[in-house]
Amino acid sequence: MSKTGVLIEIDNIEVKDTTLGVLTAAAGEEIYALVLDNDAAKVKDKLALYGAEHIISITATGDVAASPDLQAQSIAAAIKEYDLKAVLGTASSTGKDLFARIASIMDEPLVSDCVEVNIAEKKAKKSHFSGKTFADLKINGDFFLCTIRPNSIEPAEAPAAGNIIEFNTDVKDPGFIKIIETKKGGKEKLDLTEAPVIITGGRAIRAAENYKMLEECADLIGAAVGASRAAVDAGFAPHSMQVGQTGKTVSPKLYIACGVSGAVQHFAGMKTSKVIVAINEDKDAPIFGKCDYGIVGDIFEVVPAITSKLKE
Repeated sequence: MSKTGVLIEIDNIEVKDTTLGVLTAAAGEEIYALVLDNDAAKVKDKLALYGAEHIISITATGDVAASPDLQAQSIAAAIKEYDLKAVLGTASSTGKDLFARIASIMDEPLVSDCVEVNIAEKKAKKSHFSGKTFADLKINGDFFLCTIRPNSIEPAEAPAAGNIIEFNTDVKDPGFIKIIETKKGGKEKLDLTEAPVIITGGRAIRAAENYKMLEECADLIGAAVGASRAAVDAGFAPHSMQVGQTGKTVSPKLYIACGVSGAVQHFAGMKTSKVIVAINEDKDAPIFGKCDYGIVGDIFEVVPAITSKLKE
């Protein structure tokens, strides 16, 4: 077994489900859960349930939360201290930021946004050319650094000891960047890249206010709401909601495309969804050749009907 670190992402004192999938990806190895500036005791049971043999509670001098540079320095110090041979994380906004910094600090290669990993062989699979094909990449060095696409690996319980180890590092913050303030929107929304279910509106949504119809349905099933590039270009939704080659890449358990034509650029951003449902009044829309289930009909009739049934 290889000593393998997993960067733990926590939200409201709860381990993110996407992080549990990364722990499962490391199954079979000696897992060290890396917890940054949080009370590790509060998440100990969950981490142990999903395979964490050791839980390293990392603290550092200075305000870790306000400096991604200090966070990366602290993680790199823990990697060296415990002689970890591999470190995995989620390809979330946080994971992509920190892992790029860690790779630079350690002068090691990074494989990002993978859908499969083989830690023993230092191999990872990730999509290339807008999702048209998958490549198997192998790291030739002694250290394996990798981020995994959210929801690409289903979490599975694998009870372990979950021993907590306190690790305080005196690394110095290089001060390249400092977070002054974090502002959140008025309404808490699921991150598209981490949402287990996504409902996306295409050009057929017709107007920005019509997204309320999708939001009402989404609230009932714990889904995030996305948009196609056509809808964004038309001014119906902000770019932050865009799914596709020039937007966000997602991999939910369920993807519901409402009035989305199914252009290759959009499909590239959601093709790894476990189940795809398409709703479109054009029976010849390309999306019907790429979905698991299709409904030919007007989204303004079909979506409200689904919402009504969910309420029942």
